[in-house]
Amino acid sequence: MLLVRRAYELLVTAANYLQSPFLLALRVYFFWQLFLTGKGKLSNIGKVIEFFTSLGIPAPAINAYFVSGLECFGGLLLIIGLASRPIAFMIVISMCVAYVAGDFEAVTSIFTDPDKFVKADPFPFLLVALIVFAFGPGLLSLDALLKRVIGKTDFRLPDQSTGGVPFRQRYRK
Repeated sequence: MLLVRRAYELLVTAANYLQSPFLLALRVYFFWQLFLTGKGKLSNIGKVIEFFTSLGIPAPAINAYFVSGLECFGGLLLIIGLASRPIAFMIVISMCVAYVAGDFEAVTSIFTDPDKFVKADPFPFLLVALIVFAFGPGLLSLDALLKRVIGKTDFRLPDQSTGGVPFRQRYRK
């Protein structure tokens, strides 16, 4: 039993070392494609505005520029791993809107015909953006570098029962 436990611990340790390279590979592969898509949209913004108008998206010109810029510049930021979670969250929202506005049939058939949902254009970007949003960009990112250089920040709200001092700071020496 001890041998099985040690083997399992070794496997988990090895897999943990693969997390950051795996997240980097996902970010580079998928968000490079998103960058190219956004760059293409920005260079042909008139067609994007027409398409958004045909879909009935409100303020099509503003939204076309916003989405194109988000895909282009947000894709680059996610490749280098800077502001990863806020950008990933915006891309998740953008891909959800793309599903609802551009491929609603895939959304409505998510349980009856999952292949239609998975094969839709927004799916890989939605999935990888959700992964980065949930797990962060990994250690091979500018976010991780900034965290090491600047230090940990306590984003929790102050505990009002201690006069506004966060719990961790009350007991530091």
